[in-house]
Amino acid sequence: MAKPAQTERRMFHNSEDCPIRKVIAQIGDKWSLLILFALVDGPDRFNSLKSRIVGISQRMLTQTLRDLEREGYVLRTVYPEVPARVEYELTEMGRDIVKPLYQLVAWASKHHDDIKQVREAYDEKC
Repeated sequence: MAKPAQTERRMFHNSEDCPIRKVIAQIGDKWSLLILFALVDGPDRFNSLKSRIVGISQRMLTQTLRDLEREGYVLRTVYPEVPARVEYELTEMGRDIVKPLYQLVAWASKHHDDIKQVREAYDEKC
């Protein structure tokens, strides 16, 4: 009797060309998801975002907004006023990426207590 052919397993390369690695690395950091979800409510200004995302430093908010803008998820608009007014909003791609992320957040919320119990049981064993 012939052995069944092994299914080919996916390879994940540590390279700049890996689309999974590039996307997950950006949105999977500590602050990007929170910023994206804050902007779902509509355009917002820097200080408003900072007050709504508790615990983020000014430096980290600045850097993360720049990274999200560079990736095409966030649009930064500077209005020619005195003093200058700057708003951040989701781009079409930003609104698009938030949709599947809602599923992840809903899953995390649904399983939060289960995960907490499993972690506690694991820590007791160690």
